[in-house]
Amino acid sequence: MSSPAAHVSCAVEDGVAHVRLARPDKLNALTLPILDDLVATARRLRRDRHLRAVVLSGEGDAFCAGLDFGSVMRHPVGVARAFVPRPWRGTNTFQEACWAWRRLPVPVVAAVHGHCLGGGLQIALAADFRIATPDSSWSVLEGKWGIVPDMSGIASLSQLVGIDVAKRLTMTAEVVSGKQAHDLGLVSELDSDPVAAAHELAARLVQRSPDQLAATKRLFDATWSASPRRTFARERVEQAFLLGARNTKVAREAALAKVAPVFGPRGR
Repeated sequence: MSSPAAHVSCAVEDGVAHVRLARPDKLNALTLPILDDLVATARRLRRDRHLRAVVLSGEGDAFCAGLDFGSVMRHPVGVARAFVPRPWRGTNTFQEACWAWRRLPVPVVAAVHGHCLGGGLQIALAADFRIATPDSSWSVLEGKWGIVPDMSGIASLSQLVGIDVAKRLTMTAEVVSGKQAHDLGLVSELDSDPVAAAHELAARLVQRSPDQLAATKRLFDATWSASPRRTFARERVEQAFLLGARNTKVAREAALAKVAPVFGPRGR
């Protein structure tokens, strides 16, 4: 199954969606329509209970060079509309284009090469895992323009690096290599072919119960900075569902029989 949008493509095969930023002539720089397409694509994928994982990548020479200011600023009314948050989500369009990937109940792997700057970096940070080439370029570039990251990057940075590193990257807008980003904790894994490595990781993940994967993502995302008491409560809620889930039974029986499990659609 495939579904192309203006500058975002999405193809689903064997339960794994490959979402590509498809504006290679502009290094996949983000426009208002691209932000809308990212949100719409993530929402559509969220409704698919047969979906098992997502790989995010960029076509051409870069993952994403950030916001295309020239294009975006020609539409001040559109910017104003995109800046207003939806009360039921707590995000505006800029933020939801990234955070929508956190809302997906499946693992999301960003495969990064070339530039990963500004808004592009914030999209990558919203993934559950980031695999990058050692020579890719990473920067919280907003500081260069006298602004701060406002596409969910603050929340993501706070989960991945220490506050001193987050402040330094944001204040200086320095560009670091994929190797340096890995050392800092922004990148999960280095690989010369990040797309292939991302699909290899996705292939390992789909061998596990989709309900367990969804529960794991919800648990960590909801409790990463929560109190132990709240975390324990969420553990009990998720486990209560899993204990009665059909896919849990499939996983248990397959493990005992030492055969590959055949899972059904995600329960929720």
